[in-house]
Amino acid sequence: MTHSNNTALSVNLNKIALIRNSRPGNYPNVLTHGEICINAGADGITVHPRPDQRHIRPHDVYELSELVSNYPGIEFNIEGNPFAESIADFPGFLKLVCNTKPHQCTLVPDTNHQLTSDHGFDLHRSGKSLQPVIKQLKDFGIRVCLFMDPDIEQITLAKALGADRIELYTGPYAEAFKTPGASFDRLFEKYLSAAGHAQSIGIGVNAGHDLNLDNLGYFRKIPALLEVSIGHALTVDAINMGLSSAVKTYKAICTS
Repeated sequence: MTHSNNTALSVNLNKIALIRNSRPGNYPNVLTHGEICINAGADGITVHPRPDQRHIRPHDVYELSELVSNYPGIEFNIEGNPFAESIADFPGFLKLVCNTKPHQCTLVPDTNHQLTSDHGFDLHRSGKSLQPVIKQLKDFGIRVCLFMDPDIEQITLAKALGADRIELYTGPYAEAFKTPGASFDRLFEKYLSAAGHAQSIGIGVNAGHDLNLDNLGYFRKIPALLEVSIGHALTVDAINMGLSSAVKTYKAICTS
């Protein structure tokens, strides 16, 4: 089994913002660190604004959108719960997306107070409510990606709703990777089958969650993997090796 062609690396800046928000002021500066990532070879920037604003805040979304517009070929990806409503200083997820018009919007079924995204959509339950959201985003010229488990039936439903891509939730893969064996092999086969099915019906495949320097290379055995979004592990590695070096190291895996 061979690796896919180059996979785009989108760096999630949430944890940079989380550190900034732990103190008054603007240190570390999210915009500056986004530019470091781009200059180090990142193909895109990802943010996941949440209503509680524990990391990325609305002003970050606007400023990063403007930053990315100065770098042709670099993509801006906003991910989050499409039904996150306006509360306090949060204008609502869809309003943020439609105002900034990112290249890609990755819709994620997390709740307002969820620690992190930990499952894909069940489109039997949420498909009807998602359909007008997907149409609205596509009418703005935004590529729509749905956060999904490696479930062939669900991916077929994603296609019917008009999604352009799926982002495979790789949390279970990352956990299973720690203990190689038959159960890991069976799980990885599910990811291979899900990705192959998506591609066969015309949906692009992204991936993200808990991917790191240890497990990313193996996951790239999935053919035609278009993009990975990595934030937490890359930020942790940046503490040890510096942000620019961390981005370059992940980028090297994505292009090997």
